[in-house]
Amino acid sequence: MKILVIEDDPTVGEFVRRGLEEQRWQADLVNNGLEGERMAVSQPYDLVILDMRLPGRNGLDVLRTLRSRGFERPVLVLTAQDAVDAKVETLRAGADDYVTKPFAFEELLARVEALLRRPRAMASPQLRVADLELDQGTRDVRRGEESIELTPKEFAVLEYLMRHAGRVMSRTLITEYAWGYHFDPGTNIVDVVINHLRKKIDAKFEKKLITTVRGVGYMIRG
Repeated sequence: MKILVIEDDPTVGEFVRRGLEEQRWQADLVNNGLEGERMAVSQPYDLVILDMRLPGRNGLDVLRTLRSRGFERPVLVLTAQDAVDAKVETLRAGADDYVTKPFAFEELLARVEALLRRPRAMASPQLRVADLELDQGTRDVRRGEESIELTPKEFAVLEYLMRHAGRVMSRTLITEYAWGYHFDPGTNIVDVVINHLRKKIDAKFEKKLITTVRGVGYMIRG
């Protein structure tokens, strides 16, 4: 396995690189965003470990650029920010997982191993459930031959459900992902967006994809 580590802190970078090499993986270390972005697209890496605070170009911009250019390999983000909205932002930008600093190498290793076990298709910007397709890069949504226009929040909720197709997602999890804050049981904001999505992606079709699990949340399945 070949892994690219993009980290400007020399202590953290060397700590990660040495740990990966002890696992008998090849690990390259670069200390700025522009060089990391160039290497990621020019060499056949199996995974990228990306710090968020980088000179040259910050990690979030690097991540968005890589995904917009069709980079499909898993990206594991290193971040010092523990706030929910910061984590949500990195996931929505295309990260596959994240580790909050400071971290134990055992945690980083476990997450790397989990990402490397994934089928490669899971890192694709294309999500598909039955005849519903969502492109995380272009933000296009189609069902069958019909193009569907969604608001940013509708897109975020649908994307989250499709990422976890076949699993029930609670209102709390949906709210944290799409709005970046904890669910308020006194609001029906999630239900409103789900109703809008049903009108746009289910109403015209015989097969309904969005399911309500009463008292729990929502799921999408083919």
